[in-house]
Amino acid sequence: MAQAFQRIYTRLEGITKATVALNAQRVMNDELATVDGRLAQVVKISGDLVTLQVFGGTEGIATNSEVVFFGEAPSLHVSDDLSGRFFDAYGRPIDGGPEVEGEHREIGGPSVNPYRRIQPSQIIPTGIAGIDLNNTLVSGQKIPFFADPDQPYNQVMATVALRADVDKIILGGMGLTNDDYLFFRQTFENAGKLSRIISFVNTTDDPPVERLLIPDMALTAAEYFAVDKNEKVLVLLTDMTLYADALSIVSNRMDQIPSKDSMPGSLYSDLAKIYEKAVQLPSGGSITIIAVTTLSGGDITHAIPDNTGYITEGQLFLRHDTDTGKVIVDPFRSLSRLKQLVIGKQTREDHNHVMNTAIRLYADAADAKTKLENGFDLSDYDLRALDFAKEYSFQLLSIDVNINVTEMLERTWKLFAKYFTKEELSIREDLVEKYYGN
Repeated sequence: MAQAFQRIYTRLEGITKATVALNAQRVMNDELATVDGRLAQVVKISGDLVTLQVFGGTEGIATNSEVVFFGEAPSLHVSDDLSGRFFDAYGRPIDGGPEVEGEHREIGGPSVNPYRRIQPSQIIPTGIAGIDLNNTLVSGQKIPFFADPDQPYNQVMATVALRADVDKIILGGMGLTNDDYLFFRQTFENAGKLSRIISFVNTTDDPPVERLLIPDMALTAAEYFAVDKNEKVLVLLTDMTLYADALSIVSNRMDQIPSKDSMPGSLYSDLAKIYEKAVQLPSGGSITIIAVTTLSGGDITHAIPDNTGYITEGQLFLRHDTDTGKVIVDPFRSLSRLKQLVIGKQTREDHNHVMNTAIRLYADAADAKTKLENGFDLSDYDLRALDFAKEYSFQLLSIDVNINVTEMLERTWKLFAKYFTKEELSIREDLVEKYYGN
């Protein structure tokens, strides 16, 4: 970060748990500074009174501590040299490599003008049937994974990164353990895909409030490749619950009145400014955002998933399937609101019919299980539905399944033929004749 316009002050007017205030001139919003050697950022300007948020906290800071203004907001140097690199929340290399040379861009800018957007229309295959078959993703979409903290969501994100048919993958890791960070790094390196992956990482050893910079860093890099280079970019953000917790920390330290679930009143707009960076451009470039939102006790009514659901275009819900012992993408609680734009158009003609029929039969199996648990006798159809559901979950819904969409459809048709008659499927006759039993 350039420091050509430094201004130095040595008198603080006020100190809180997270902020300091002083009289200063020619200071701009979001400008970076150091306070007693600790990185800080301008969060409020009232006349000459400037309030700075100190990322590492204010403990030990005296009223005569030195404040040095940098003359610029947080920024990133963007170029093709970002590819294959790992950076911290400030865009500094953490992989032992050199600093990146390139165009200097401030982070956190506005989202793309709606006039420059077009309707998303390109499928993004992931190889995971619970996504590609039932909840197909589209370039320019924004969608979260909802998962309990003990679910292997980071492994799923890494899997999506390696399988997705895009030009660039940008990982924004917030509050990662060192094991998670090393997992992502080693997975990308071992797969030989590091050259198309860029990572911005905040670990549990770093100050929590630094997580607030990670999404903007990741999305600034994404905009460079999508807008300037016309590339398809997939941004993976994990974990947005820890991002929101960092917002809460700052809000509480600044003595702001909390809203629902101790979250700041600005939570919706804070999340929206991130997710709304997703875009499909007329030039062919796109930014697709897949994020992880961990749930507290499976509570989707908490302020974080609740606000997320209003902003995004569906959700992918991970759960542990007791019948198979696998982690699956739940077909009942998952939804991609843009899938209709591509299924049957960029996938095979029977995609929509197979998807809907499989989920209906899976629901019949759930009803049969309820009947069994309540002591009712099961019909022959109930027993077949239960057997189908177990195989469907194992062969298609499990997150470790790695096949293309056509193979997913073929595999589902084989399960249909194994357990059900043509009449029980209620699929269009010409499609049944073409695919059933083949």
